[in-house]
Amino acid sequence: MESSPYSVTLASLIAEFNLEPLCAPDNLEEIKVITEEINRPGLQLAGFFDHFDESRVQIIGMVETAFVDRFTPEKRRGSFEKLMSRPVPAVILSRGIEPFPECVEMARKYDVPLLRTQESTAYLISAMISSLKVSLAQRITRHGVLVEVYGEGILLLGDSGVGKSETAIELVKRGHRLIADDAVEIKKVSAKTLVGSAPEMIRHYIELRGIGVVDVRRIFGMGAVKPTEKIDLVINLEPWNDKNTYDRLGLDEMSTTLLDVEIPSLTVPVKPGRNLAVIIEVAAMNNRHKKMGYNAAREFTERINAYFEQQEAKTI
Repeated sequence: MESSPYSVTLASLIAEFNLEPLCAPDNLEEIKVITEEINRPGLQLAGFFDHFDESRVQIIGMVETAFVDRFTPEKRRGSFEKLMSRPVPAVILSRGIEPFPECVEMARKYDVPLLRTQESTAYLISAMISSLKVSLAQRITRHGVLVEVYGEGILLLGDSGVGKSETAIELVKRGHRLIADDAVEIKKVSAKTLVGSAPEMIRHYIELRGIGVVDVRRIFGMGAVKPTEKIDLVINLEPWNDKNTYDRLGLDEMSTTLLDVEIPSLTVPVKPGRNLAVIIEVAAMNNRHKKMGYNAAREFTERINAYFEQQEAKTI
């Protein structure tokens, strides 16, 4: 698997997973983890290094420890030297395992961070991969607004001045939450999941033309903001154009592709007198219904078709 163009510092992983440094150099902030893959170096401790990825964090559990315990001290020293002489970002001992003296010796010789946790090997690998998937995820930035409405992440897109921020502030007043205004950082955290957030610099702020920049968190409280949210629906806002034909039944299932993930989408025309906040609330609830298997447009169409079939049968 190719490494990510992004990275996570080893120091941040140590803090996140409460890892105990047994032997660590002073430059933990400079050591970067660039892949979400984790390796258990059983084969490497046996001397097999074909296809070995040096960029992976190495985790040693009970199995690897029991295997190396059969070695003589000299053979153990050689095994750990072959592993530690490669520029691996860190070696972590799970389940509170006491390190072999030869392991500590080689970690100090080659300045490899040797860490320990009380957690089980399986749990540590699962949790660390999940964390790294988010931190190292493929990402893009889109001009738009991301809000949470009835538990649905709604990404509002449209030209500047179409009313995205005004709609977002109305939704916040109605009890929903703001994630990002103006710039939305979108991460692909799995094959089918996109998560959006705001850049640190503008987090919790929103720009309203005629008023300026306001801090949503301070004005409406902590309950009005949220750091991240899954993107469930994309709504494109555009000025009303009488020449365009807009979907009135909702049978046309459109989607927007972001980072190779298809997200359901709608196009909502904007003109004076339309309450966009209410429309988006209904769109959010309708999207939840569709995910649960209920499609009002299809049911309505089936009822209309059944009615006309009955009328046609009566005339015959």
